[in-house]
Amino acid sequence: MSIFSAGTFESNDCLITVKEASKLSIEIKSIVYDQFKDQIEKVIKDTLDELNIENIFVSCNDKGALDYTIKARLLTAIKRMGEYDA
Repeated sequence: MSIFSAGTFESNDCLITVKEASKLSIEIKSIVYDQFKDQIEKVIKDTLDELNIENIFVSCNDKGALDYTIKARLLTAIKRMGEYDA
């Protein structure tokens, strides 16, 4: 099973990793986890909903990225999978 990613561990960025899965699974690690976990998860879920993707594993290692950065990294990682039109 191939793993695809986008982003960095730099400040104000995030590393998004995706791979095929039998169900939706989201893993979030963040320096601002306690304050923004729900918002990070919402951005990921909303983006997946826009693309009609239900079965995927998403790992987000966040270093304080803004919503649009998280979305852009997720779209890029999904596009690298080559299975969806991101």
